[in-house]
This record gives sequence, structure tokens and C-alpha cells, in this order.
Amino acid sequence: MHLCRSWILVGAWASGLAPLAAHALVIYKWTDAQGVVHYSDQPVPGAERVLTSGAPEHAGILGQTAGTSSAPPPSKKPATGLSSATVAITSPGPQQTFTGGESVPVALSITPDLKPGYTVVWSLNGAQVQNQAQDATQFTLTDLARGVYTIEATVTDPGTGESKTADAVTFNVMRPSLLSPQHK
Repeated sequence: MHLCRSWILVGAWASGLAPLAAHALVIYKWTDAQGVVHYSDQPVPGAERVLTSGAPEHAGILGQTAGTSSAPPPSKKPATGLSSATVAITSPGPQQTFTGGESVPVALSITPDLKPGYTVVWSLNGAQVQNQAQDATQFTLTDLARGVYTIEATVTDPGTGESKTADAVTFNVMRPSLLSPQHK
């Protein structure tokens, strides 16, 4: 009878720990040579031991178990290059109208500044604007016929091939007709 009580206590103690065992699971995490992260319940050489919460069907990582070492989390590098740059056409303004024989000033804003070696390709109504330096961020269009024009600029980093295009800007050129009495 005394032996039976011991087994009952052991059983009660084990049943009290069973819910905790279902909520704490040790898994192993490692990254292979191709940079793919793997998880397993079996240890692998070089794997990091991780304590999870929840049953196997829900293995949300809580943190590492005591005594395991790990590398510090990767630091987030500030974005560099064109992916973080702001590229915008500042002149002409959207739907701006130029009359008479006015020339059209064209300007591009790049933040941070254009790096040496970057190229800027301008296009007017889909055709590349010729006679511009490859890094020109400002120039003037002259002798445009009357009509509606769309100008675009694409900045390219030749080292990486990365490019960024500014939003297109549409502007108008109004000129008096040759048949107009006001034409001189």
C-alpha cells in the first residue's frame, strides 16, 4: 500500500509536468552553404539550440536556452545605392504650360546626390534626348513645337546595373499659329 502511494505521487508529478513538456520544445537551427535556414529536432554539427513555445504544430521561437552561444543578430545596414534614393523631376512642373518661344528648363533632383559614374538618360515622349552629358541633371529644351510633352529621367549605376526612374512629368507648349493674326 505504501508502494502504491509512491507510484501515485510519481504519476501526479509526471502528469503535472506533461503540459509543460508539450509547451517547451528544443529544436536546432542552422544555415547551409547556400544561405538557407534549416530547423530540426535532431542536433546537427554547428546548429544552434533554440527553445520554442507551444506543441510541435506551433513552434514559435521564444529564445535560446541558457548556456548556448550565438552570434549577435545581423546589423541592419543603411540602404545605399539607388534603391534608397529619391529621384524626381523638379522642372518642368506637372501640366505646366510654356507659351510663345519660351525654352523649357529641365531639372532632376536626386537625394542623396548623384554619385560619380552614375548615368542619367532623359527621354522626351519616349525618345531619348540627344546631346546631353551622361550625368546631366539640368538642361534646357528649346524650339519645341506646340503640343503635349512627357519627360522622364532614368538614373543608372553602371557598376551594379541598378536603375531608378523618376515619375514622368507632362507639360504643354503653346505657340501661336502661323496663320494667327497675332503672329509676327
